[in-house]
Amino acid sequence: MMEKDFYTFEDLVEIVAALRRGCPWDQVQTHESMKKYLVEECSEVLEAIDAGDMDNLCEELGDVLYQIMMHSEMEKEKGNFTAADVVDGICKKMVRRHPHVFGDPETGAPNGTGKSWEELKSLERGLREKERENRKKP
Repeated sequence: MMEKDFYTFEDLVEIVAALRRGCPWDQVQTHESMKKYLVEECSEVLEAIDAGDMDNLCEELGDVLYQIMMHSEMEKEKGNFTAADVVDGICKKMVRRHPHVFGDPETGAPNGTGKSWEELKSLERGLREKERENRKKP
């Protein structure tokens, strides 16, 4: 990949995959070996927020995103899930948990009514358990 003036999310997906294929350090990383870096980068995000340093916050959020992408790429290599699956999952979760924002205005729950956040999370846990059971079946 050539150097660009502006990169996209899709470029990041390609860059992380290339690093896993071509960089000896990236190739040997595991979820376990990367845990300390994820914690470190999250701490640096908090420091940037506390300092009100938005330029540094942007950089540190990128470092956290890289961590997420590395973990996702490791699982893509195993055939378990991709970064797109991670994005899809969080989008579905946020839409599902915010019917007052994303629901039908006629039937969606307005603020203060309908299922609570905790009730929605409980329903999701049940759905996840069913999905796991279905994946185990031949």
